[in-house]
Amino acid sequence: MDVFYVSVDVGTGSVRAGLFTSDGCMVCTATCSLEMNQSEPHFYEQSSRNVWESTCSVVKEVVSGVKNREQIRGIGFDATCSLVALDGALSPVTVSLSGEDNWNIVVWMDHRAEVQAARINALSHPVLRNVGGKMSLEMQPPKLMWLKEHVYESCWKKARHFMDLPDFLTFKATGSLSRSMCSLVCKWGYQASEENGCYWDDSFWQSIGLQELVSDAYAAIGTDVKTPGQPCGQGLTVTAAEQLGLVAETAVACSMIDAHAGGLGSIGCNVDGDPFLNSLPLRCRLPVICGTSTCHMAISERSLFVPGVWGPYLSAMVPGFYTSEGGQSAAGKLLDHVIETHPAYGEVRDALQSTEYLQNVLNSNLEKLSNKKCIRLAALTSNLHVWPDFYGNRSPLADASLQGMMCGLTLDRSAANLAVSYLATVQALAYSTRFIVEALTAGGHNIKLMVLSGGLSKNSLYCQTHADVTGKYTRI
Repeated sequence: MDVFYVSVDVGTGSVRAGLFTSDGCMVCTATCSLEMNQSEPHFYEQSSRNVWESTCSVVKEVVSGVKNREQIRGIGFDATCSLVALDGALSPVTVSLSGEDNWNIVVWMDHRAEVQAARINALSHPVLRNVGGKMSLEMQPPKLMWLKEHVYESCWKKARHFMDLPDFLTFKATGSLSRSMCSLVCKWGYQASEENGCYWDDSFWQSIGLQELVSDAYAAIGTDVKTPGQPCGQGLTVTAAEQLGLVAETAVACSMIDAHAGGLGSIGCNVDGDPFLNSLPLRCRLPVICGTSTCHMAISERSLFVPGVWGPYLSAMVPGFYTSEGGQSAAGKLLDHVIETHPAYGEVRDALQSTEYLQNVLNSNLEKLSNKKCIRLAALTSNLHVWPDFYGNRSPLADASLQGMMCGLTLDRSAANLAVSYLATVQALAYSTRFIVEALTAGGHNIKLMVLSGGLSKNSLYCQTHADVTGKYTRI
């Protein structure tokens, strides 16, 4: 009898599910878009109800062709590192200034907690050593501070559980309130090392004014901690099984953050026809998960502390290895912004054929422009330069207040100028990756191969530019 497994990936804008055979071959996939609420600039909120309903929809779709659901032996989830708030009855509690309980998720890219993050960093607490010396406003402690300070009555007083979105999914599937080591060490300040074991640091939470979490013995943020892949609860509950179209007690794996799941899948990949690259140890490979944002996921056998780079995180991605995570807060989102705000965007978009992808058309237009001008494609931007930190710098400067810049603008409103502006932004993102790789190298990592995955890895110009700029072997 054939055996199958279901994988669910919850990204920023959509949920994707895949059905896989036992040897890893993908049978089919399904996608469903997610709702997003932006009540204020830099505020991004989602609904856990919408996320779960969308998850159930795509899972039902991919398993519809399997007549005997007993053949499906397990399901696993990954998701963005977004913050979910629930009350004592495990129902949604608002995180929004609107007071609507439907909006109970602070999305990973939400930057409302800038002031709170600055206050945390001013303390120079030892916990910060494991996040590159500075805690990002995208992490959960500053967001929890913001909730307490700004929506105390509507959220903080009512909420009894705060969890990462990956852990919410395993909770909905199994009823278990266990947490993933991946989420806790990477986004919550949970301490894990071979020398000192795993623990919450009471002094950190007390110092940032969240002593309630300590006095409650951390029941609100997690006491049952599992490593990714471990079984959760007793498998699917009867209710979840009905909602997902599966069988009760089907095994559920402890979840991962989406970038870490992508990193795990990429770091051990087989590089066809290249014995040298296949022989490289895992620690010499750098998964680059490039989508809305980009994450650069290096691993090491010992803890390496890199200023401005998150980590080292024990067993967050590869069991027994430490993970160092660099990143760009806006990558695909930055490209979309530059394209969609250009005066020629409407003209180029309206000329697209139904099967064409806009960035591929821009790539083709750049080749034509290069040939017309008889210069290398990369040289088209000799007079136009981009600083890509339009949404702050995650790594290695670790400064969310930084802003972007385009230098060399003219009055040109043409489609050709749009293509060149897009190229300059692709190049800027590649140089930003080089900056991160150089920081990792200075911190003790030895990167030989970059493995790109995610939506932007489908863009040939993006991938080739990264290879050219970094000088590293690059595979997709």
